[in-house]
Amino acid sequence: MNKDLVSIKDLSAKDINGIFSLASEMKKRPFAFSRALRGKTLALIFEKPSNRTYVSFQVGMYQLGGDSIYLGPEHIKLGVRESVHDVAKTLSRYVDGIVIRTFAHAKVLEMARYSNKPVINGLSDFSHPCQALADVLTIKEKLRRLKGVTLAYVGDGNNVCVSLLYICSKLGIHMKVATPLGYAPGQKVIMQAKALAHASGARILISHNAPEAAKGADVLYTDVWASMGQEKEAERRKRIFRAFQLNSKLASFAKKKALIMHCLPAHRGEEITDEIIDSKNSIVFDQAENRMHVQKAILIKLMKGYVYVKKD
Repeated sequence: MNKDLVSIKDLSAKDINGIFSLASEMKKRPFAFSRALRGKTLALIFEKPSNRTYVSFQVGMYQLGGDSIYLGPEHIKLGVRESVHDVAKTLSRYVDGIVIRTFAHAKVLEMARYSNKPVINGLSDFSHPCQALADVLTIKEKLRRLKGVTLAYVGDGNNVCVSLLYICSKLGIHMKVATPLGYAPGQKVIMQAKALAHASGARILISHNAPEAAKGADVLYTDVWASMGQEKEAERRKRIFRAFQLNSKLASFAKKKALIMHCLPAHRGEEITDEIIDSKNSIVFDQAENRMHVQKAILIKLMKGYVYVKKD
């Protein structure tokens, strides 16, 4: 792997499968890795609030024998109180790795450029790599395969959608995306995903028809219609996205046992109904759990502190 994890597009299929293998092994034998990052410290720079990202990285680092330090907006004020360049250079003298959860993807790129320690993208407006990795590991666990699986993503073509396009196209997963007009992922991302898909045997379909995307799908995925920072658009988006709600009618177009996925937090009654998110096919909390296992694997691979302790 590279020094940093900024985007799924920077990972090879071999890198991704290596993360999956290590994450799966740690789920089976967690105590074998309890000293893997002993004596190491992870900085958590959070310009956006978080539940899963914060807790999963903090608990994961603790389970690996290391420590973490939280740096919220009030501590740093990136680009206001202090430049990203100076923060990256300074933190590199103190810690062994940095997670940054921010609005502008440019800040992630700048942090990675100037830090000589590994930088992990905990979320940006362009990419959410840890989420996509956890999602696909969860699909693999449930379906026992990835090649030829069809994932239908319905809703906003946001950072999660972008990361899923990259990972699906690299691993041979067919992906169908349905968004309202004007809300599809960027054309550059679509072209890159289709090029990757051509090599892996995956098929990528971008449309504005939710039932068409859901038809015959093995997995149905959605996310919030208005992300953090888009609160002023929330009411307008509710009207625009109404036909893209993941409900029982839309689910009827997919396979009978299609998995239901959502990266959380969910706005129940908006992008997804209670009936669907709480159904027997829902695996949203398995996704949430796998965030921690995948991130532990990423931390070990990037921070290079792996010590395997065999247990009898």
